[in-house]
Amino acid sequence: MYILKTRQIIIISGLVLMLLSMGGAFFHLGNAVRADEVQDLQKQIDDLEHLKQLSEAATAPLEKEVANLDQKIANARARIVRAREQSSQLAKEIDAREADLAYQYKVLSKRIAEQYKKARTFSPLLMILSSTDAKALTKDLAYRSSVKAQDNRMIHALGTDIASLEADKKKHEENQVALARLEKQLDDQADFFKGEIAKAKDYQQDLGGKIAELSARQQEIINARSGGFTASIGSSEMADDYMASIKGFRESAPGGYFAVFSFGGYTHRKGMSQYGARGRAKSGQNYKQILKAYYGKEPVDKDTSGKIKVSGYGSMDFETDYLYGIAEMPSSWDKEALKAQAVAARTYAYRYMKEGKEICTTEACQVFNKSKSSNPPESWKQAVKETKGKVLEDVVTYYASTHGGYASPIGWDTTDGKGGSNFLDKAYDKIGGSPWLYKAWWREGYSSSGNTCGRSNPWLSPEEMADIVNAHLVLTKGSSSEAEKISPVTTSCWGGDPYSHSQLREVAKKYGGISSANSVSVKQGNGTTTTVTINGVSMSGAEFKKAFNLRAPGNLRIPQSSFAFFNIEKK
Repeated sequence: MYILKTRQIIIISGLVLMLLSMGGAFFHLGNAVRADEVQDLQKQIDDLEHLKQLSEAATAPLEKEVANLDQKIANARARIVRAREQSSQLAKEIDAREADLAYQYKVLSKRIAEQYKKARTFSPLLMILSSTDAKALTKDLAYRSSVKAQDNRMIHALGTDIASLEADKKKHEENQVALARLEKQLDDQADFFKGEIAKAKDYQQDLGGKIAELSARQQEIINARSGGFTASIGSSEMADDYMASIKGFRESAPGGYFAVFSFGGYTHRKGMSQYGARGRAKSGQNYKQILKAYYGKEPVDKDTSGKIKVSGYGSMDFETDYLYGIAEMPSSWDKEALKAQAVAARTYAYRYMKEGKEICTTEACQVFNKSKSSNPPESWKQAVKETKGKVLEDVVTYYASTHGGYASPIGWDTTDGKGGSNFLDKAYDKIGGSPWLYKAWWREGYSSSGNTCGRSNPWLSPEEMADIVNAHLVLTKGSSSEAEKISPVTTSCWGGDPYSHSQLREVAKKYGGISSANSVSVKQGNGTTTTVTINGVSMSGAEFKKAFNLRAPGNLRIPQSSFAFFNIEKK
């Protein structure tokens, strides 16, 4: 039978208590910052890591013993069951022996009663007188002596059997008590060892969380010194959907939850940001300055008279019918922003007209609206008229709603042309009032009323964020077969047969997977998210985006096309 040694229990328990008492000395972080906080933080991290290693070393032998404890317990229980079966068989034999002894006792009692009667009436003299000869007398006396001896033997055997039976019964009862005691001892030891390991694991996890928090703080300092930064977002940033805004997250999300916010929406980040153009107009720039900022050139005059082929509508006048139908910006926007948009739209379509090619009417080219073409908003109509013939040479005038504070090829689209942790406060997208500048995307498509795949918000629980980390680990370290089942758990919207959270966690365990996220550190660079670290697991921004867009539940996503520029908030 497998019974764990008392010495092991005392040693492991003592080590756990020692580590728990020592750990408290390292958990407090003072508010004062010394000369080199990075080195100070590193020392605290090293101390915590040392404690963690001590704890792991102390529990390693115990974990090794308990790793197959369940099987050993099962084996021990099986032996107890067999012992009880043998004891039960013994009990049956005892019952049979008691019945047999009762029968023998009954027979003996009858014989003794008969002998007693004969003894009462027996007369040696009468026996001698009644005997016909000496031979018959001798025979009769021998018979009587033999019966008496046989009765004596039976009495002796019966007494011996009764004594043996009583001993066996007592042994059976003692065995039953011993088996019950051993089973309880086995259960108590198993519960104790598992409890000690659980306490040690909790302690190690707590240390891991403290190390992750210190590492995140250390990384922030290193980022600041190396030119990278961690974005600092004001509480007033609003998206077009309260639940998708930082304000909604900070006001309504449960404590410990996470949210992934993208800088900008569905954008290639090339050329002009429409909200950025509005912000620049509000800041006093005219349309030529806006165009030069985004495309590096000012417009020139060209002959733009003539017709253009439009898919589904045939040929139409270029300057009026066609350009009037490219009224993307709201008519209430600043005039200079509308004029910059008119020149960008004209330049994009001008090459189609000159080459005689048909232009499409979707986002693959430029969105054309026939009803606006027939009845254009007055402010847009004036913007087209006042910039008639103005185009940009040798440039494809891409544009999108919101670039997220960084545009290609100009770099930071901010009032001072610089990034830094407060770049959003300086972004022309913000000045222009973009609702997509800093948003958690969780609805289908662009609409703020799009399908949410059954979710009530875009926030992630600690388990859900850990699931994203585990997806990254399996995608980067696992086999192709292991990665095949990484898809959203919300099969009602996405179908397939994805891992459950627990299944993916089990697969990721051998790659350093986590069960619950409790810390996050994000580093941004020039228009990209360079590094994400969650519970000590580091990955590039592109790697996190891939794992997030493959595994995040519902319609949660980072919508940018060819880059990853986002932040992760934790409440």
